Amino acid sequence: MINSMQQRVLSIDVLRGLTIALMILVNDPGDWAHTYTQLDHAPWNGFTLTDLVFPNFLFLVGCSIIFSLGSRIARGDSKRSLALHILRRSFYIFAIKMALTAFPYFHYTHFRIYGVLTRIALCYLAAGLICLITIRARNLALITVTLLVGYWALMRFIPVPLINGTGYAIPTHSIPILDPDNNLTAWLDRAVSTFTQRMIHTGTLYEYTRDPEGLLSTLPAIATTLIGCLTALWLRRPPAETSPAPKAHPTPPLPATISFQMQTLSLLVTAALLFQMAGRAWNLSFPINKNLWTSSYVLFSASCSLLLLVVCFWLIDIRRLNQTRIGKALLWPWLVFGANAITAFVLSNLLVKIALWIKVPDSFATPGPTGVAKPITTWLWAYKHLFARHGSNNVTSLAFAIAFVVLCFVPNYLLYRKQIFLKL
Repeated sequence: MINSMQQRVLSIDVLRGLTIALMILVNDPGDWAHTYTQLDHAPWNGFTLTDLVFPNFLFLVGCSIIFSLGSRIARGDSKRSLALHILRRSFYIFAIKMALTAFPYFHYTHFRIYGVLTRIALCYLAAGLICLITIRARNLALITVTLLVGYWALMRFIPVPLINGTGYAIPTHSIPILDPDNNLTAWLDRAVSTFTQRMIHTGTLYEYTRDPEGLLSTLPAIATTLIGCLTALWLRRPPAETSPAPKAHPTPPLPATISFQMQTLSLLVTAALLFQMAGRAWNLSFPINKNLWTSSYVLFSASCSLLLLVVCFWLIDIRRLNQTRIGKALLWPWLVFGANAITAFVLSNLLVKIALWIKVPDSFATPGPTGVAKPITTWLWAYKHLFARHGSNNVTSLAFAIAFVVLCFVPNYLLYRKQIFLKL
């Protein structure tokens, strides 16, 4: 569905745009053998800058849920129509994911059901329906804590069937709590994959024995989304009535709205610091791990998301950076990306698939026995001929990724210029 320009929360749009641009950047280097450490995922435990991108997007999905529900309820939409809207939008996101998975070869037996868009669809569905049932911050916080503690308990105490089929193992006793293959999440992913292969003859895992966007680890990912919901509830709460400042006050008080906003941001910074300390403490027994979306990872990444949102909110909604000439120039690209975030992500995936599908002759390659060089993908041709003519390294790989982000920006800019936002 195409919507014309509506009133938008600019700080959310800017941060969402930054997140999507960074997501495209880290997903599409010119050469995976040459990437900077912070632009690739941590191999297992620990984190890099890249590991904070996806949870930040889910955090912003949670924020958007609250603002969207608030505006729709204000215009008179019923809970039934809102629930149908959430269900329909989740289905469309998942359907787009499966269409991208199928394109261009349509090898049905090799479809990967899990993935980034699948996780977005599930988290949006769960968090949206939860917020329809209850919008009380206390209830949302209780559900979030239950998801995090419950996930830790499942991973810590349930015996895991070993991948070699020799029996069961108890986490922290006979196997590490986050053994890469012998953990409850990986076992469930393999079980679901076996079931789907038997019943519908498809369903593969990204890493064969496990999947970083698997089923069980979606539970703490929902908690990440609910933390975004809680943050948005705090941001949009009405200001309390304040008493006038004493006449003897040496300096004039801040305007009520600015003073209230600063208090709100101070509390969000406090929450971010508490999340940071809790995540670091939990990391000692339940390590920060993006692949398994551990509870410590949820708290740690949420603290980073809160701090980023505080900075954006202060610059845009309080300091009005977007109303200055320099501010407009700095924020404009991220507003463009943020206004059609899912569109930008889907388009980037589609362009990659097309570039890997189309083969062209490689003039740099040595001719084969037939006198003709073996064709290479358009993606590799562009990288070798336009960026790595004198050899591949981290700089050329990053330059290619930046150029690809710019390429994905162009169609989003055309939509933004016409004030069109594509909503599912």
